[in-house]
Amino acid sequence: MKTLKLLAAAAILGAAVSCNSGKTEVAEGEEAPVNVKDLLPSKDVTDSVSYLMGINFGSFLKGYGFGDKLNYALIKKGMDDFVHSKGNQTDTNFVKQFKINPEEMSRMFGDYVQKINQYTMAVNKDKADKFLAENAKKSGVQVTESGLQYIIEEAGNDVKPQPSDTVFVHYVGKLTDGTIFDQTTTQGPSAMLTLNRVVPGWTEGLQLIGEGGKIQLTLPAELGYGERGNRGIEPNSVLIFDIALDSVKRYIAPVAED
Repeated sequence: MKTLKLLAAAAILGAAVSCNSGKTEVAEGEEAPVNVKDLLPSKDVTDSVSYLMGINFGSFLKGYGFGDKLNYALIKKGMDDFVHSKGNQTDTNFVKQFKINPEEMSRMFGDYVQKINQYTMAVNKDKADKFLAENAKKSGVQVTESGLQYIIEEAGNDVKPQPSDTVFVHYVGKLTDGTIFDQTTTQGPSAMLTLNRVVPGWTEGLQLIGEGGKIQLTLPAELGYGERGNRGIEPNSVLIFDIALDSVKRYIAPVAED
């Protein structure tokens, strides 16, 4: 037993010397032993993955509109607590080592998101009302009964689309701060859309011009994406579209068979 301990100690000492020297003596015909630490990712790779995980989590936070509202020190605290937690997660005592029971996450998260959404809707509604009121006063702006605001830049010909028609358009969609959220390429092909399958402001507004026409539409939220918003567009957002109507394809009703 004593001999085995001495051999083990010698082996450990030999490994330490080998690591410190950075060189390993290998007999001819033998493969060099693998240093287990060499199997780990480098610091640069670890740092890069760490940063990308931060981006991924940041995307989640921004998607819910949490960016400037959460306590980041406590986010890190929660991460540290869970990473260093002990025991099996299926054990009923596992959750007792945390400041707040993780099983409350679903309920608390839902309540928090609801309050954030209500706040965002109220703030955006107030901003939208003020913007629309000022925009309606601008030269050339006309307002329909629905609240749609528009400026006809070019009337186009007499071929005006009906709701069931397909339209071919080039357009740029912007928010009130000038942020472009959607657009077609200037030199690319037209976008093909069925007029009664787009937001209500488009359905109404494009019937005001003919082929070759151009129009700017300013949509109140109820004629756009409403209180729900859409892919980065916040609830109750005013949308502004510059649209060129390239052509119209008339809807042809199917002929009923006898």
